[in-house]
Amino acid sequence: MYTELLANIAILVLSGFVGFAVISKVPNTLHTPLMSGTNAIHGIVVLGALVVLGKVENPPWGLQVILFVALVFGTINVVGGFVVTDRMLAMFKSKPTPTAVAVEKGGDK
Repeated sequence: MYTELLANIAILVLSGFVGFAVISKVPNTLHTPLMSGTNAIHGIVVLGALVVLGKVENPPWGLQVILFVALVFGTINVVGGFVVTDRMLAMFKSKPTPTAVAVEKGGDK
């Protein structure tokens, strides 16, 4: 079991280095689509954590903690992604002209 744990830790560390190398090469114009993909992946993490937490009978305490942390961080990232997307979309909405606002309120015509 100890060698399996070391192998898993080595894979985790190497995947972190590979992820950093790949992300650092992405041009600035592609960061928004990349973040959308990341939010989708975190949605899958949330779903996976819920499925595993619900299916396993009497999960060990450590597994419960890991699944709970994955659930919390994944949920925070998904909600944050929706908030950022809403802010970005709000930047592209056209602002009403002052005369249009006055007409809507029943002011000067």
